[in-house]
Amino acid sequence: MPEITLELANTIIDAALQEGRKRKLAPLAVAVLDAGGHIKALARADGASFMRPMMAIAKAWGAIGVGVSSRTLGEMGEQRPMFMNALVQVADQRLLPVPGGVLVRDSDNTIIGAVGISGDVSDQDESCAVAGINEAGLQADAGKPEE
Repeated sequence: MPEITLELANTIIDAALQEGRKRKLAPLAVAVLDAGGHIKALARADGASFMRPMMAIAKAWGAIGVGVSSRTLGEMGEQRPMFMNALVQVADQRLLPVPGGVLVRDSDNTIIGAVGISGDVSDQDESCAVAGINEAGLQADAGKPEE
C-alpha cells in the first residue's frame, strides 16, 4: 500500500503554510496523518495558539477514522445529530466535524492519509490543506462536489 512519506508530509505542510501566508490568514497549525491515523508530521506557525495543533489533529483524525472529510462529517452531524454525538463519544471526543480535515488519496484513489489545519476560518483552513496536498502531487478529497 502506498504511504505518505515524511518528505511528502513536509511538502504538504510547507505548501499549506505558504498558502496561508499568501492569503494573509491567521497563523496555522498543520497535521499530516498516515492511513492508520498516526501523526507523520505536525507544524505550528509562529503565533498560532497552543490548541491549534490539537484541533488540526482532530480534524484529520476524524476524517481518516471515518473515511470522509471533516466537512462531510459536519454535514452528517447536521443531518443526523444523534449519530454525530455517538461518534464523538466513540472517538473519545478527538474529532472536530468542521472543514479543514481533508483526505489524501493516491493516483489509484486509495486513501493514504489526511491533513488537518486549524487557525483561521474553517473554509480557509481547508483551502490551505488542499493546496498543500496538491503541491505534493496527491489528490485532495475535501468532500466538495466540484472535486
